This record gives sequence, structure tokens and C-alpha cells, in this order.
Amino acid sequence: MAVRLQPKARAERIVGLVSEADGSTALKIAVTAPPADGAANAALLRLLSRLFRLPARDLELVLGAADRRKIVAISGAPEALTPIVRERLRPWSKHAS
Repeated sequence: MAVRLQPKARAERIVGLVSEADGSTALKIAVTAPPADGAANAALLRLLSRLFRLPARDLELVLGAADRRKIVAISGAPEALTPIVRERLRPWSKHAS
């Protein structure tokens, strides 16, 4: 999953789907943690764990540890995960900008 992370935000929240410069789409997420010592990355994974109602061990930051653009891998069977992810992202899926 492509994510654009906004650290040091006023509140932790899903901002929505955003278009990237390369034409791809990412889920923009704001966290209150600072971008130091992996705090913002840990906050990102906790927020996604709560959003998707998955154990934290099923989420892994695989790319972008020191960048705002990140790739998060979700462990599990795709046929089981796809409907969960789609349903939990439904509120933001119609508002890509």
C-alpha cells in the first residue's frame, strides 16, 4: 500500500487519497509523532493496524523509512484482505485529489 505520511500533525487521522507526481495514488495519513527515531513510522503502523483491525505484526514498512512516501506491506491472503481494505477505505475512496 502506498502512503504519504505527514508527521507532527495536530491529530492522527486519515487525510484521504492523494495523487502523486508520478500519477499514482497514495493514502495520505497524518500522525502526531515527530519524524525522528522511527516514531512517525511506528505511529503510522499503529494507525493502520487500528483502521484495518489487524494485528500490528501483519503490517510492515518495506520502503521509505526516511521519506514521506512509504510502502506498507500487509501480510495475509489477498482474497481475504482485499475486501477488508476496500471497506475500511471506502470513506476516502471517492475523494482522490
